[in-house]
Amino acid sequence: MIKLVRVDHRLVHGQVAVSWFNSLDVNTIFVVNDEVAKDDFRKSAIRLAKPENSKLVMKSVDDSIKAINSGVTDKYKMLIVVESVADATKLIKGTGEKIKSLNLGGTKPRPKTKNYAKTINLTPTEADQLDELQASGVDVWIKQVPNDDKREFHK
Repeated sequence: MIKLVRVDHRLVHGQVAVSWFNSLDVNTIFVVNDEVAKDDFRKSAIRLAKPENSKLVMKSVDDSIKAINSGVTDKYKMLIVVESVADATKLIKGTGEKIKSLNLGGTKPRPKTKNYAKTINLTPTEADQLDELQASGVDVWIKQVPNDDKREFHK
């Protein structure tokens, strides 16, 4: 069962490993990112940040779509973390109706980004992707930590 899909360029860190993990009552953190899936150094670093009582899975976006669609992940209570809006968009579109909500937690400032919230910086392409997800019925919202107020994303 997917409890939350979160865009966070830092992937697994204190807010994810402690705040979100505990508030959602999940047992699995699923990191979905092509670069992480093939980078043993990044995987090792992420393993160090995960809570002791959690299962950690790290897969490419395509392999994650296959796993979710096959039903093999249904037995877990999962927090899915992606590094980018592009990863989230591909994952959501690839899994059909299985993901109906997307949390924007952190996207770093980059060239040609516009600031939408304290920790949300998006390129025009990313903002368009999120707008398209919203138009398809996905609830796109901003919330850095569980105690913050939920704010709907508006382009």
